[in-house]
Formats: sequence, C-alpha cells, structure tokens
Amino acid sequence: MPTTDDLIRKTPGVMGGEACARTTRVPVWVLVGYRKLGVTHDRLLEFYPTLTQPDLNAAWAYHRDHTAEIEDAIRRNEEG
Repeated sequence: MPTTDDLIRKTPGVMGGEACARTTRVPVWVLVGYRKLGVTHDRLLEFYPTLTQPDLNAAWAYHRDHTAEIEDAIRRNEEG
C-alpha cells in the first residue's frame, strides 16, 4: 500500500516546489482549497482524472501533518 511519501512529492522546478500529488502538477493546497469550498471527492476526481482516491487520501493526510505549510500556500494564492 502506498504511503503519503509515495503519493505526495515536492519537486524543485515543478509548481514552485509545492507539495503535489504523485508526479502531477496538482498541488495539495489546491485540493485542500476545493475541499474547503465543499467540493466532493467524486467531483475532484472528475476535475483531475489522473488522480485516484488514494491520491486524495494522501493529500488530506499531508495537510493534516503539514497544516501550516498548506494553509500558508492557500493564503498566498488567494492574495494573488
């Protein structure tokens, strides 16, 4: 079974080094932001068809374990 470390990666030069789902360019903060707006897991998987439910679970776990990092990224991106 994949771990959060297997499914969430920070890659220099990809999305500014933000934590992303696997090898995608989908940052955890984007997924968390959508979740806060009430977007369902099923809808997120429709928005991002390359993601899987384990990817979302890893994103939520990463957010739980790195709350300040993700909340700061959400704030920075909301401010533009």
